[in-house]
Amino acid sequence: MRHILLFASLLASVTLHASVAYAQPSDQLTAVTPLVPLEVFGYLPAKTMMKISPSGQRLVYRDTSRGKDILTVIDLTKSEVIGALDLSSIRTDELYFLSEQQIVIRSTQHRRIRGYSGSHDVSTAFLFDLNTNKIQQMLTPGKGIHKGQTGLGDIVALSSDLAWAYMPAFLSNERNPNSPSYGLVRVKLDSPKRTPRAVHKGTVNSLDFFLDQNDQLLARERYDEYRNRHIVEAYDDGQWRTVYEETTDYINKGIAGITPDYKALVMSAVAESGHRAYYRLELADGSITGPIFSRQDASVAGLLTDTDRVVAGVRYAGFQPSYEFFDTKLNKLFSAITKAMPDDSMTLVDYTPDWRTMLFYVEGMGIPGEYYLFSDGEFTFVASSRPQLKAEQVNPVEVFSYQARDGLTIPALLTRPAHIESSQPLPAIMMPHGGPESYDRKGFDWLAQYFASRGFLVIQPQFRGSWGFGLEHVLKGRGEWGKKMQDDLTDAVTLLAQQGQLDANRVCIVGASYGGYAALAGATFTPDVYQCAVSINGIADLEMMLDREKRENRRRDSIVAYWEDAMANGKASDEYLESVSPIHHATNINAPILLIHGNIDEVVDIEQSEDMYKKLKKLGKEVTFVELDDEGHYLSKNETRLQTLKAIDSFIHSHVN
Repeated sequence: MRHILLFASLLASVTLHASVAYAQPSDQLTAVTPLVPLEVFGYLPAKTMMKISPSGQRLVYRDTSRGKDILTVIDLTKSEVIGALDLSSIRTDELYFLSEQQIVIRSTQHRRIRGYSGSHDVSTAFLFDLNTNKIQQMLTPGKGIHKGQTGLGDIVALSSDLAWAYMPAFLSNERNPNSPSYGLVRVKLDSPKRTPRAVHKGTVNSLDFFLDQNDQLLARERYDEYRNRHIVEAYDDGQWRTVYEETTDYINKGIAGITPDYKALVMSAVAESGHRAYYRLELADGSITGPIFSRQDASVAGLLTDTDRVVAGVRYAGFQPSYEFFDTKLNKLFSAITKAMPDDSMTLVDYTPDWRTMLFYVEGMGIPGEYYLFSDGEFTFVASSRPQLKAEQVNPVEVFSYQARDGLTIPALLTRPAHIESSQPLPAIMMPHGGPESYDRKGFDWLAQYFASRGFLVIQPQFRGSWGFGLEHVLKGRGEWGKKMQDDLTDAVTLLAQQGQLDANRVCIVGASYGGYAALAGATFTPDVYQCAVSINGIADLEMMLDREKRENRRRDSIVAYWEDAMANGKASDEYLESVSPIHHATNINAPILLIHGNIDEVVDIEQSEDMYKKLKKLGKEVTFVELDDEGHYLSKNETRLQTLKAIDSFIHSHVN
């Protein structure tokens, strides 16, 4: 499979290296094979966000090797670097080509907005031009663009001559400055600093816009918070015509793309199988036909679209990604690829418009994450995201399932230490995912791999409420925070202990976001199960969280309705929320607690961990609090990821032998 391209060595040569002083492993952990240095897991992958140009002749990627943060562009035909840009001053979320010469940089910056209190995560799109070697912001507040908004990074279409980008934004309303409309503007790509031209003023409740192949408005999506109405409208002869309307507390059908014939929008909805599928919403008469993409055993997780959001196919949810396309030839090709490498996770990262060249990210047995190009029926190795890891140092991940105490089947992942062959029960880490409507994948999880490298069995249950395993599995989590969702974790520990796979006296629970809540709930509501708990950006007080959502989404009741439904099955009284909030039951805690939180977390406020720390200190409990400076919710910086892992390493090895 591995055919080394001429530019593979070039990728290494342009990487900016510096020496790393690795920490010595703990004296408590000794093994025949040397421990992989902690930094190898803690640092961000060396190469990420790789994309291919429309011609297939250029690659762009983010290089974070050795403390640097560089956008690098490679010409594959010449095997040379043709562009580079220092990204250290911005938090980069995504890179992609608009053309052979133009690259979009999606970024999030935490900053103050003039005229508004506090600091906010503000998303922005920058355009990097390889011809001029200049970077310019595509949309800037002012000049008709409302100043008080946090999302200015979306591109919904390109003009047919590739001269303009169509971008949605809140537009200034001189008559009512506090009620801007969400409209559509177009930005000149060769001079993005020029005042953008308004294409459609939109409404206060517009959500999205779709254009046809002639750069004309095709449809728009709205949600009326006052009437709880989800609305899709087609644009005919200068008039909007409703083609879909539903009364719902929050949107449960997604509109995310256009069919190749431009006659329908692609709508996600739950099929009879209980899994999410994709249908055609016909713009002519509003009829819903299909499903066009559906499976009995998996939900659709995402669409494969071009810049104009014309749909080519879908990606299905699951421990390993799988795909389906409109094009039957592509279906046959991907079926052959899957059969050839059944144990590897093959993620389609990017592709050229003609599908002649595709870029894959591969994870699997002995593969910590590698990029491959596929062209003319052959895979060619491009780069490793973690070149410091050898194949034998990647710990194996296996799929298993078990029955919860009420009979529900819970899928799960187990990561086993590769260097331990003993049949003795292992110390274990319970690692619930965030979301909670999310799921883990059979890939290289940096935290799970770190724990396994230290001799722990890592358990990742897809507890009830997890997404990707059917609607019934999701709905069984409604109102079960701190209850049956927690029981699902306990039942995994119990079963594996009975099987002799883990030592029930050496189990720690570690999680982030909702997983952080589950970690605190585990220590609170099942204090005899875990010997320690680690909460990263986790929730301790559900009432506080919901109150914050109400304050910050005063005009978006649908968001609050969703959280009330998820947490309490729609019955979110103060008394109920207190009953499942770890902070109100902290007296039950016996295990040591480690709290880690980013001080600019916009998803879960740091106050959650601060209050929990104060409460545990007041009660005389053993607790440590680590504040991550200038870090948000997702541990996106090398420094803070390493700080997090060092804190966990010290804490875990102090409390689980």
